[in-house]
Amino acid sequence: MLWLLVGAVALVAMLPLAVAVLRPARARGRAEADLALYRAQLAELDREREAGRLDAAAHAAATLEVQRRILAAPKDDAAGAGKGSAALVAAALFVVPAAAIGLYLMRGVPDMPSAPYDLRRQQAEAEEQLLTQLRARLATVPPGTEAARQGYVLLGNAERNRGRPDAAVEAWNRALAIRFEPQVAADVAEALMEQDKDAEAIPLLSRALAMQPQDIRLRFVTGVAEERAGRPANARRLWQSIVDDAPPDAPWRAMMERRIQRLP
Repeated sequence: MLWLLVGAVALVAMLPLAVAVLRPARARGRAEADLALYRAQLAELDREREAGRLDAAAHAAATLEVQRRILAAPKDDAAGAGKGSAALVAAALFVVPAAAIGLYLMRGVPDMPSAPYDLRRQQAEAEEQLLTQLRARLATVPPGTEAARQGYVLLGNAERNRGRPDAAVEAWNRALAIRFEPQVAADVAEALMEQDKDAEAIPLLSRALAMQPQDIRLRFVTGVAEERAGRPANARRLWQSIVDDAPPDAPWRAMMERRIQRLP
């Protein structure tokens, strides 16, 4: 009786997928799917702000990150792969639940408890220990060398992933002091803008954009900074250049055009 119940739950869980497979097919490439996901994320952010669960600064930072991902999303070059994928998914509707039940019968541990707080704390401590080791290693690297620069970039990435933007900016700035790299400067600028430190971000973006004037990410983020600084004409010029250079089917083209239209 237990396994009948487990099987029924598995089938119910796969039901939405079955509906998606069995309904009339419609071509949807990877780029279109990515764009739909990002649009849903933007709509959800707007709802969170309207409900009062996000302040203006957090909403702006999160929206900026989603829009940056739209710009960085790869174009779809495999539009004809949908039919084969649908057949594979249809087979998975039956294979996956059966395989899952068989694997659980062989290896499952029903009485295993969920990860306790102590385990999560130990994992966090292990990550912090790795960061400490990285800092200690950096202290032994000759300053001003390429090895030191790469170490500070890694440290900044790790600090950002740990949710410590100030420490990330400090590490990245040390890397930039050794050798200025536009993409690292963009990381610093985005972290500063998330903390409403646009005045510190704009000089970094200007220098980076001078080195890589065709970089879409740099043009977009610089446009955001210019808009927030009260210079909509500069933002329009940068964003319009992105649209002008974009292919007609770019998934983020419509998003950029809407942003341009909202400028005063």
